[in-house]
Parts: sequence; structure tokens; C-alpha cells
Amino acid sequence: MPTEDKGPSPQRAEPISYQLLCLLRDHGPLSRVELADRLGQPRSRLAIELDALAEAGMIQGAGPAESRGGRRSLLLRLNPEIRYAAVDLGTTSIDVEITDGSLEPIAAHSEAADISVGPNVVLTRVNEILQKMRADGAYRRLDALGVGLPGPVSVRDGMPVFPPIMPGWDRFPLRSTLGIEHGCPVAVDNDVNIMSIGERHSGIAHTIDNFLFVKVGTGIGCGIHLGGLVHRGADGCAGDMGHIQVDGRGPVCYCGNVGCLEVFFSGSSLAREALAAARSGASPALARRLAAQGTLTARDVGDAAAEGDMTCVNLVRVGGRYLGEVLAGMVSFINPSMIVIGGGLAGLGHLLLADIRAVVYKRSLPLATGNLLVVLSELGPRAGVTGAAVLASELAHRRRF
Repeated sequence: MPTEDKGPSPQRAEPISYQLLCLLRDHGPLSRVELADRLGQPRSRLAIELDALAEAGMIQGAGPAESRGGRRSLLLRLNPEIRYAAVDLGTTSIDVEITDGSLEPIAAHSEAADISVGPNVVLTRVNEILQKMRADGAYRRLDALGVGLPGPVSVRDGMPVFPPIMPGWDRFPLRSTLGIEHGCPVAVDNDVNIMSIGERHSGIAHTIDNFLFVKVGTGIGCGIHLGGLVHRGADGCAGDMGHIQVDGRGPVCYCGNVGCLEVFFSGSSLAREALAAARSGASPALARRLAAQGTLTARDVGDAAAEGDMTCVNLVRVGGRYLGEVLAGMVSFINPSMIVIGGGLAGLGHLLLADIRAVVYKRSLPLATGNLLVVLSELGPRAGVTGAAVLASELAHRRRF
């Protein structure tokens, strides 16, 4: 497990009520004494905040604490009826979870989808999934809803902005649409940001303040955490590393530029290379899969590589080196303590990780890599919904008071 990040954390001017709710969310039932000690606040001031939270129905008693001699303290906990909805919209998937106030999953659903069919079709399906969960008893009402999208997002306005692979979504009023439909506040962010938030909250980066979360899937994106906070940039598009140029003479990318990273390594590019290798006879393993399935995906490349098919092994290794080159520059510039690799292609595992590490450690400044860890996501496919639930809870905590 990683050691705790030595970088300084910022002093956050969050209200006491917000901090109390986050403590109870992340640590479970605590006594008033424990809460006062953790926050460094006088018990008299804390008592006012706790009484207000109890009156608002956010917290309640949870019975006496274990005896340590003398009078036993009363534990406080979040209201067990609190419910958040977490929606992770990918390029080819929909993942939905309902969680309680401690972000423990109550119900979950995943299915294939196509983000390019537009917001009306996709959101109709999301609403159907949530209504089914409600009918099944997962929740009576939602306290907040968090959503991740596979494209640039204006977090302030709660909508996608010029998303290159999401026709019809540009400036669609996602936050207000879902908020009206479900009668709750809605938080919207980029999918890789919510994955990084999920990994920071309950994954391998939970003690790390400065790290990069790299989603390698249909496309490639990067969630950047600096000083314990997500760095989104001036317009919300920080971390769009898939469109960093790696070859000025390379093919044209769908974004209109030439030689972008995603042209050489992504789920789409691997599927394209796999098809060429199968048809040319370079990979008998892929040729058999193509004959049986009629199509090939990046997963087929990973499976065949695991079986020892050298063409597929080389495809993964070349892709890892391209990704490593871009990350090496980011490491020298940002100096993170950790790089977490997630997304669908993280399933390529340690074969991919080995080449990323080799290039990053070779190409980055020695001072920046001396304590750098390059690891796979612990949360895997749940990183997105976990992060969306965290966003939903934080929004609800801020809006209460």
C-alpha cells in the first residue's frame, strides 16, 4: 500500500456542518467527544451544529459507545434513510448505483449503451433505471445525484461543453433536467474526474494528495489531484491528455488534429489494429476470434496477449510506451506521488503497466520519480459511480446549511 503523501493539504474553509457530515460519512458513528477532537472545535460550538443537523433529520443517535470507564458516550450517525444516486455515463456504457449516506451501495445496475444517440435517449434510459430502483425499494427520495460524462464539462453550469464524441450533447442542461425529474440537487463532472474522486475517497489513492488518475478506455483522459483537490483548469478541460500530440506525422484524429495519443493507443485504436492483424494473418488468435464473433475489441487483444499471442503482446507494449511518453512529461511538470491507471484497458494489467513504468522512469526527471508509484486502480469499474456518489454527498452537505 502507498505511504501517505507528504505534500501539504490546503486549509479548506468548509462550514462546520459540512465537515461533521463528511466525518460521519467516512468514519461511521462517532461520539460528540470524538467529533470535537477530530475538528479541534469546542464542544459547546459543536453542540449547536449537531443539534441543527439532528433537527434537519441529517443525523441521529446510534446508541452508546463502548465503555472506557465512567459514563458511556452517545454515538451519532447519519440518517440511514439518506440516499444518493450515482450515474457514470461512458462512451459505451451506463452504470448506476444508489448508495446510503455512508456511500455503501444499496442497488446497482450496468448495461451497454451508446452515448452518441443523444441526451434524450440516454437520459430516458437513466430515468427508467432509477424509477425501477425506486419501485424495487432502493429509495423513497433522493438527497442528491452525481453524474459523470465522457467529455468536457462545465461544472459551474452543470452541462457538457463541445464534447467531441457526444453529438447533440453540447450545452444540454443536464443538471436542471435531472434535477427537475428527480427533485434533488445534481452534480455534473467529467467521467475521469469522478473516477479520480472515487479512487481518492476509497481506493488506492486514499492517502495521496497529489496524483494522476489515467482512464484508458475508448479514449484517454486524466484526473489531476493537486493538494487534495481536483484540478479542472480555467474552463474544465484540464487533463485531456488523449489529444496531446505524440507524432506530428501521424494519422488525423477525430478531433481534427494530427498524431494524437488516442490515435495510437485507446480502446478504439486497439480494436482497429486488432482487425488489421486478424485479416492479415499476423495474429492467428485474433483471426479465430474474428471468425467466431464477427468483430474484435480491445478486450480480445488483452485476452490473446494473456494467452501468449506475440502480435497482441506487442500491440499492448507499443501502446504502453506511447502512453508512458505522455505521462513522463506530465510527471516532470506536475511531480505527482502516484499515477493510477484505470478504465477498460486497465484490464490489460501488468503487461501494460510494465511498459508505462519503464518509459516514465526513464524519461522523467529522477527527482520526480524517486518516490513515484505507478499502479492499477483498486476500484476498477466502480471508480466512476463511487466518485459520482462522493460528489452527490458533498453537494448535499453544502446545500443543507
